[in-house]
Amino acid sequence: MKSPVELNGITYKHKGRPIVVVCIDGGDPTYFEHGIANGILPNVERFQQTGFGVIAEGSMPSLTNPNNMSIVTGSPPAVHGISGNYFLDPDTGDAVMMNDPVHLRSDTILECFSRAGERVVAITAKDKLRRLLGRGLDFARGSMAFSAEKSDQCSVESNGIANVVDLVGLPVPDVYSADLSLFVLEAGIKILERDRPSLMYLSLTDYIQHKFGPNTPEINHLYSQLDLAFGQLVDLGATVAITADHGMSHKSKPDGSPNVLYLQDALDSQLGPSSTRVILPITDPYVVHHGALGGFARVYCNDDVSTSDVIDVASNLPGVEAVYDKATVCEKFDLPLDREGDVVVISDAATAIGGAEAEHDLSELQGFSLRSHGGLAERFVPMIISEQLSPEYVARAQSGVKSYEIFDYAINGVAN
Repeated sequence: MKSPVELNGITYKHKGRPIVVVCIDGGDPTYFEHGIANGILPNVERFQQTGFGVIAEGSMPSLTNPNNMSIVTGSPPAVHGISGNYFLDPDTGDAVMMNDPVHLRSDTILECFSRAGERVVAITAKDKLRRLLGRGLDFARGSMAFSAEKSDQCSVESNGIANVVDLVGLPVPDVYSADLSLFVLEAGIKILERDRPSLMYLSLTDYIQHKFGPNTPEINHLYSQLDLAFGQLVDLGATVAITADHGMSHKSKPDGSPNVLYLQDALDSQLGPSSTRVILPITDPYVVHHGALGGFARVYCNDDVSTSDVIDVASNLPGVEAVYDKATVCEKFDLPLDREGDVVVISDAATAIGGAEAEHDLSELQGFSLRSHGGLAERFVPMIISEQLSPEYVARAQSGVKSYEIFDYAINGVAN
């Protein structure tokens, strides 16, 4: 029997059956509540009745990169270092995308199992996560990492697999579509059936959730397809564990226009131009999703303004739920101190935070109401496992569960 894998204080056992963890990007619990009530999620409903289901707390900020990396490292951002999709590099002063593995400060559960000789598969919808999730995987021994977005560009050398499109039997999907997520799941099903990897991580996209709320035809169609895929994975002998990287909130006014606090403009108006620099960690290349408008902003102070000045101003702005200085926000949410702003501003569920109004092209929203995430309201996510847990883990869950514990629960917590 192989030795257990240890990472960030957790010992993970090798299992005799595949473990598949699915991260539904933007998978707010409300989508599941409506889907079960409407009878379109029979497999998820069965998992919750005979397996395990709770609302878990995700990492802050409630964004894609921090939470995906928390899930695959079993740790908060203070440990793995990925505290946003986008951040201000303190060494250079440049704002950069946080999708390069050089920024990752922890091994992942995936690479630890791959290093131990297990076949591990990481499939992501958007390519921005592929290098982070695929870090350290041993492609020479059967592990794989690729994205649906660039599934036609895969090679054995770079991804551990070639001819993905032929295997899946679907065309490369549009990056702004539900089909991107469904391609990930279909690829996972085909690879599970053919290769039976020990560990599989499937990370979806939230384009549809950004555009449509619960109980809409578009959401009901997507979630019914997700449910079918979960059932197929279980039928192939896998333990399936489902979570999300963040929830989703409606952040539009009654007339449908975005409800935005332009924080940079507000600070410039009250403290003077160039007195601060606002960084929005939701920023990524996929602006049609959210227009770079989220619920969490970092403020960097120049020499002529103090953090207390910024806190006083920001605390009195409409739509603001919480304001913290660097030390407080890092302690409260387990964030890396050296990658945090001088001040953090978090909006309420109904409000999005922008930088300067002139820097946001709202035409990118294509006329849809703004739905977004990043704040406290969107940190709660589902955590569902297809099999019953041991009494020890059931008892442990009574005191609350972090979404980054899902591999621990799925690997170590399943009763049989």
